[in-house]
Amino acid sequence: MKAVYHQGKQSLEGVKYGEVEIDEMGEGDVKVRLKTAGLNHRDLFIPGRHAEDDPALVLGSDGAGVIEEVGSGVSDVKVGDEVIINPALGWRKNDAAPPEGFEIVGFPFNGTFAEFIVLPAENVLPKPGHLNWEEAGVLALSAMTAYRALFTRAKVESGMTVLIPGATGGAGTFLLEFAKAAGAKVYVTSRSEEKREAALELGADKAIDSEGDWDEALDGEKVDIVIESVGAVTFNKSVDQLKKGGTLVAFGASAGDTVDFNLRKFFYGQYNLLGSTMASTEELEEMLEFIEKHDIKPVMDKSYPLDEYEAAFERLDKAGMMGKIAFTM
Repeated sequence: MKAVYHQGKQSLEGVKYGEVEIDEMGEGDVKVRLKTAGLNHRDLFIPGRHAEDDPALVLGSDGAGVIEEVGSGVSDVKVGDEVIINPALGWRKNDAAPPEGFEIVGFPFNGTFAEFIVLPAENVLPKPGHLNWEEAGVLALSAMTAYRALFTRAKVESGMTVLIPGATGGAGTFLLEFAKAAGAKVYVTSRSEEKREAALELGADKAIDSEGDWDEALDGEKVDIVIESVGAVTFNKSVDQLKKGGTLVAFGASAGDTVDFNLRKFFYGQYNLLGSTMASTEELEEMLEFIEKHDIKPVMDKSYPLDEYEAAFERLDKAGMMGKIAFTM
């Protein structure tokens, strides 16, 4: 099959497009003929983690397609079913943290940037009827991450105020849409004036310049919740915007992993700091019900055929997108 895969040099230079073998079917597995797949920042990091002497690894965690074949013992799905890929391998229940053995589609096992994928039948779910193929293919990883961070961890409620730094990527746009659907007031930040305007059109109540004075832009108003995925560059500014007793949920660190902050100010403020990552299958199912109820769709940026993977990766790496980038097969 044709695929975008990593092999050799431990960097993006090791990413290639070409022919790879399709994984063999096992008991309880299904083979999906993929129609679309979605890019995530994770796809930029995996080539630096996949060892140079390991076999070729197909990248990608998100995708949607049609069941091509079912293995023995599979009864919940059948050939011809339209499905999305659940990227959470081995995390079924909404527990406090993923269980031992939890993995994500696309590393260390083959992913979705290919014509086919073989994976456990429990890792496919019916394609939401209100989404087209491109929207379905980019949905799961970012949306389930946003859903857990906002609902399971931060416990957002109607009437709360939520701040989302850098809310113009995949997870950020889902956070904005989800928080508004939940009845929250939503403030976002972005360096791009164009993206701030786009966020306002999506429903943001305020969109402020990431590099400006946040206190001034918010007129001194403090928020109940900050969902932080940028990291070191914005972390302390995010903490400064919290109300006393407010909650900061961190699920990413695209601009730096290590943060120095004033611990005394933090505990005097009675703040809550929570970590979050991905989500369980149970939360993915809840999220799918939520988006159907509220008619929420991914914000789409641009689509590429697989053989134009270099342009797609460059757009993602330079944060040029507003919403999600898709591959079409």
